[in-house]
Amino acid sequence: MAYFCTTMRVYEEITPNNNVMKFVCDETLTQGGVEFDKESTATESPLAQVLLTIPFIQKIFITANFVAIEKIDAVDWADVTEDLKEIINEHLEENAILAPMKKAPISIYAEMTPNPAAMKFVSNSMLAPEIIEIKSREKAAGVPLAVAIYKEYPFVEEVFIVDNYVSLTKNETEDWSLWAMDVRSFITNYLQAGGPVFDEFYEFTTEAPEHVVVKSAEEFSSVEQQIKAILDEYVQPAVANDGGNIELIEFDEETRTAKMLLQGACSGCPSSTATLKNGIEGILKQMMPDVVDNVEAVNG
Repeated sequence: MAYFCTTMRVYEEITPNNNVMKFVCDETLTQGGVEFDKESTATESPLAQVLLTIPFIQKIFITANFVAIEKIDAVDWADVTEDLKEIINEHLEENAILAPMKKAPISIYAEMTPNPAAMKFVSNSMLAPEIIEIKSREKAAGVPLAVAIYKEYPFVEEVFIVDNYVSLTKNETEDWSLWAMDVRSFITNYLQAGGPVFDEFYEFTTEAPEHVVVKSAEEFSSVEQQIKAILDEYVQPAVANDGGNIELIEFDEETRTAKMLLQGACSGCPSSTATLKNGIEGILKQMMPDVVDNVEAVNG
């Protein structure tokens, strides 16, 4: 079905995930975030109801000023992007991206991580579609939630936000047993009051040491793409559950070493070395024999 309108208010933006495309609109769609998949009824989104009838669409995420769509591998974005822009644009013109609905109560619970310095705060709603990692309060601009946390809790050193959780890393002056419930209440009240997680035009980037060059998925070699696929399927769910992330930076063919970036609760975690060597290295050696010999972190 073709959709036509006089003014195009939507443009596409590629993401590090080849199967996900962002469709950016010229106005804010929502302060929070909602996700839909094929199992969703999507009653709160007329747009999602239409998009989910399209066979190649797997998931939809609506937040801030954009709609992120995940497709199946067999479809090329070049063949479908313009049609999807037209559909989104028509719903934008009709104010039918999201249906008016009552604000659901925000629920947050605190969860310990393997890193004693990091605590994970899990929400009942989506907070960010991509990773937001802030290593110091000086770099919190553009992320109002992080700014508020740093202001309220001087002992917080790092903020990591993705999907439906916030992972906070503290310094050695305080103990989470004394502060976890207070921080949980603060984040709950902030979000319930409508406080934004990140600014409308916030640019998602990967925080890495100066000597590290972060490549996009399109720049990965075939071997690096294989490694990333294995990480995504077998490793990421477990480390996300622990409040962190492990990202492939590069594969050194000469030394047969996969180099990883530790993020969130994984960064500085005492057990990260064991995770890399006993877990990830073992999986890669088993699934890619005679290709990968070593795994190492580019940061501590």
